[in-house]
Amino acid sequence: MEDTGINHRMVDVNGINMHIAEKGQGPVVLLVHGFPSLWYSWRHQILSLAASGYKAVAPDLRGYGDTDAPISPQTYTCFHIVDDLVALIDILGQDKVFVVGHDWGAVMSWYLCLFRPDKVKALVNLSVAFTPRFPFVRPLTVLRAIYGDEYYMLRFQEPGEMEAEFARVGTETVLRKFLSYHTPAPLKIPRDKGFAPEGQPTLPSWLSEEDIQYYTSRYEKSGFTGGFNYYRNINVNWELTAQWTGAQVKVPVKFMVGDQDLCYHMVGMKAYIHSGLMKRDVPFLQEVVVLKGVGHFIMEERADEISGHMIINNGEVTVSVSVSSSSSSLANQSK
Repeated sequence: MEDTGINHRMVDVNGINMHIAEKGQGPVVLLVHGFPSLWYSWRHQILSLAASGYKAVAPDLRGYGDTDAPISPQTYTCFHIVDDLVALIDILGQDKVFVVGHDWGAVMSWYLCLFRPDKVKALVNLSVAFTPRFPFVRPLTVLRAIYGDEYYMLRFQEPGEMEAEFARVGTETVLRKFLSYHTPAPLKIPRDKGFAPEGQPTLPSWLSEEDIQYYTSRYEKSGFTGGFNYYRNINVNWELTAQWTGAQVKVPVKFMVGDQDLCYHMVGMKAYIHSGLMKRDVPFLQEVVVLKGVGHFIMEERADEISGHMIINNGEVTVSVSVSSSSSSLANQSK
């Protein structure tokens, strides 16, 4: 990767060593990645935000990249991840920050806003919409009923199983397949065929060989178990968050998704997003942006467009929000 002036350091948060990439001066924007991404997935936004008067900070989350990966799956609950983010915000010397999340980073950013809204000025979430907690049925039970046992989230549940499968296929090939996945169809991993692709996946235009080599180098170091452990806590998180049943996300929010994103096409998701139900649960939801022809890795595939949605004239993080019949920019709310 060419020298972009992005700085890297390790910080001690919540009992682990966390790697962060950062650049710029000004209000802090915390960029939270998902699976199988790293801080690196925000490389374009880091530069754009820094050039627009912000301090962009992108960690490798617990279990990823150069950050510590505790062995026990029980140390990857939503409480652990949110505690990591809160500790990082404190170490950065901030009372509250702007937050941008994607995939599992979006899930954890929703949790951050539920648990500690006092730490969030505003949220821009990508790909994974807020979904309320359903009190009478576990999430994995629902996923199994809809998509069957070969659905990737269910295949990730058994410790060691998919680690062995990915080792058989090879780290680089796995990452090529995941990062080039560009279809609204649910991702399934048949037990009889495994994860082996039909031929070497072709990289999309927005992902270079240099990019895939960076991802590969980090996953060959840390492995996939840390990322799998987020999936292995789906039901655990449901159990832990009983008291937040019916809770609303009460921070200003902008949501963006590609119309070819498999998350957008999950059963009932488009209806939830566009019918007003999401607005009920996220009352300060200001805008939903659906990008045409865009898949899951939206911040890499349409880097400039996503950065443009995050930044408007005068260096203000995007979205006008109406609170108590008054309208102000999110940047003004931070003052």
